[in-house]
Amino acid sequence: MLNRREFLQLSALAAISAAGQGWTYAKKPLLSFSTLGCPKWSLDKILSEAVKDGYQGFEIRGLEGVMDLTKSPAFDTSDHIATTRRKVADTGLKIINLGASTQLHHADPAARQKHLDEAKRFITLADQLQCPFVRVFPDAFPKDQERSATLDRIAKGLVELADYAKGSQVTVLLETHGDVVQSADLLGVMKAASSPKVGLLWDVFNMWAVTGEPPARAYETLRPYIRHVHIKDAKTVDGKHLYTALGLGDSPIFDGIAILKKSGYQGYYSFEWEKTWHPEIEEPEVVFPQYTTAFNQFYFSGKKPE
Repeated sequence: MLNRREFLQLSALAAISAAGQGWTYAKKPLLSFSTLGCPKWSLDKILSEAVKDGYQGFEIRGLEGVMDLTKSPAFDTSDHIATTRRKVADTGLKIINLGASTQLHHADPAARQKHLDEAKRFITLADQLQCPFVRVFPDAFPKDQERSATLDRIAKGLVELADYAKGSQVTVLLETHGDVVQSADLLGVMKAASSPKVGLLWDVFNMWAVTGEPPARAYETLRPYIRHVHIKDAKTVDGKHLYTALGLGDSPIFDGIAILKKSGYQGYYSFEWEKTWHPEIEEPEVVFPQYTTAFNQFYFSGKKPE
């Protein structure tokens, strides 16, 4: 057994050796993917592929074509929910987010209630699954509504959902999505909602693709509220963004990853491959393993994939 002095001496020698070989002791990042990228996969395949490819968790945005998860055979009864929870736990993976389709910009009372009710169902389900987050959308600035009124409506929707989530382990996350991607707008909504049960899901690419704001600057504005992150890359062709595997695009996605690492971000870096909406893009069997390899390469060495 080593005494304290011997332990410190050996640790120092190991650090010097590692530095000489270019090693790093940075904490391993938490990686996840969204099921948006594998719409045809069963839960069993999702779990096996996630483990094989080196992920620590996954977020559920639809399962085998069912977008309202409360209607999926995996979650439609308390027994099925318990079975699914055990099955996931047995793999060592975590369900880290449920992606609802909820939009909070609606003024029409019936439409608004429909969307809020969906989010509440997802919050209940997430709590039963021991899942920490439920994602909702802001989502648009309708032409027949004042911009300020829409932002106020979004904030009030978050407050109502936060109240519903009290007593649970669930936090409601507003994704930087649709029209509501300006840092000032998002900051205003977060301040207005002002609840420990409310946070942001920062989709780095979504914001940049619309605003052109450097990720580092957006992050500094929104940092206190960011709880979860979506990562994707794309290249620009004839003014349109075409999704690519990580590192093969021309977006500043690695600038976003770098600022998150530098700031000590402890959450998941979740790969959002939009196969459900864009069936023509590459298959998940190809891009899911590439993501973990490319991400870790950059995270630990600073080298971008070629």
